[in-house]
Amino acid sequence: MTSSAGYSGTPLPAKLGIRPGSRVLLDGAPPQLAADLLVPLPDAVTIHRRAGRSPYDVVVAFRRTRADLVRGLTADVKRITTSGAVWVAWPKRASGVATDLTEDVIRDVALPLGVVDVKVCAIDATWSGLKLVWRKENRPA
Repeated sequence: MTSSAGYSGTPLPAKLGIRPGSRVLLDGAPPQLAADLLVPLPDAVTIHRRAGRSPYDVVVAFRRTRADLVRGLTADVKRITTSGAVWVAWPKRASGVATDLTEDVIRDVALPLGVVDVKVCAIDATWSGLKLVWRKENRPA
């Protein structure tokens, strides 16, 4: 896997908005993916593979089913900073991984939580990502 999945050639950390000093949570990342997902990282980035002390600047939440998404998304959204983002990663239809998730399903679950989707990207050959941020009027103080 390369860190510039997709066609843009942009390194994945840049696509995901990971900047120097960011706190990043990889929630549910497959083991084979977590090791090289964000290479090369900007300086002073802290990667967490288990939720700990919030807030995080970026949460990448890997979900395979709607039930997984429903179970975890509320907590993921609460874990981000006011200007942070949750990327919901789901298996692409062509990946061969069984899933009932689509962009529309993610939106159906996410929008009532006070977030809005602003971007889509290819994480790798298996995973797509939908970026969620707080709506301006819903941003925590």
